[in-house]
Amino acid sequence: MFLALVVTPELRQFLARARGGAVRLIKVCIQDEQLVLGSHREPENNWDQDYDRLLLPLLDDQEPCYILYRLDSQNALGFEWIFISWSPDQSPVKQKMLYAATRATVKKEFGGGHVKYELFGTAEEDVCLQGYQHHVSSCSGPAPLTLAEQELRRIKITEGRVKQVKTDVSVDSKHQTLQGLAFPLQETARRALQQLAQKRINYIQLRLDVEKETIELVHSNPTETCDLPCRVPKDTPRYHFFLYKHCHEGDYLESIVFIYSMPGYSCSIKERMLYSSCKSRLLEDVEKDYHLEITKKLEIDNGDELTEDFLYEEVHPKQYAHKQAFAKPRGPAGKRGHKRLIKSTGETIQNS
Repeated sequence: MFLALVVTPELRQFLARARGGAVRLIKVCIQDEQLVLGSHREPENNWDQDYDRLLLPLLDDQEPCYILYRLDSQNALGFEWIFISWSPDQSPVKQKMLYAATRATVKKEFGGGHVKYELFGTAEEDVCLQGYQHHVSSCSGPAPLTLAEQELRRIKITEGRVKQVKTDVSVDSKHQTLQGLAFPLQETARRALQQLAQKRINYIQLRLDVEKETIELVHSNPTETCDLPCRVPKDTPRYHFFLYKHCHEGDYLESIVFIYSMPGYSCSIKERMLYSSCKSRLLEDVEKDYHLEITKKLEIDNGDELTEDFLYEEVHPKQYAHKQAFAKPRGPAGKRGHKRLIKSTGETIQNS
């Protein structure tokens, strides 16, 4: 967790004056755990004529910053502004996270009612005038649906057209009878889950005690993302809860990820069945009793899968606007197939 940074008096006074319209652009930086005024620019032409000429030279490809850019339009509070979070790919990860965690503070200090659009960028094309205009047009259009959302929409349409016939025995009713096993959590495991909910620890590993039919804590050692592969045993199943700290589109996030590791068939059939059966009830109890919101549930057979890129893509899957077209299989060679000889009474006819 990052501590709240102090806003210098100079910056606070300058922000108050700038809202009056005498300033076109404000650059805010973090120095010595303080939010400071980096630089500023006054208006020279219309906002779109000033945009690239004033903003782009202030962007450092190694250093994040915040940019407040004044438009010429106004609302009930005064001039409207664009709030830009600049976080270049080449900047250190800790800096990115610090700026992401402080973004809300800067916006609140300036006054959220003055901000018309928020823009996040890692490259110049994200925040240039053309990138801004693309962002505005995308905000005005409907949000694209993920493949899962598209499927859910089709199901709802179908359900609206076709009356469902409920039977005494169905897939759903059968599923409800398979509630899974409910092994109780040992006291050390319960305490660890409470600490995770309070974000006092960032990792928990649990195991089943098959003889006692309980769930016990293996350990809760501090764990970074790069440590995860080493935490996964290669010869026995485990349940893992990991507090994944990362940045996404300029926001600092702390997401709970549940990992069920099952190292293939090196485990006994009994172990595989018990771990699989206990998993759903464990997750249900953890979310209900400890108020842990699990962002992603993963099942792996090898800890080597748990890379930074893998976790990020699982927690924030890419959305594809179009489904891949179905590739029609090729037909047989030739338009009419191979020739055949058909014998008839007294003659041979060649059919093609």
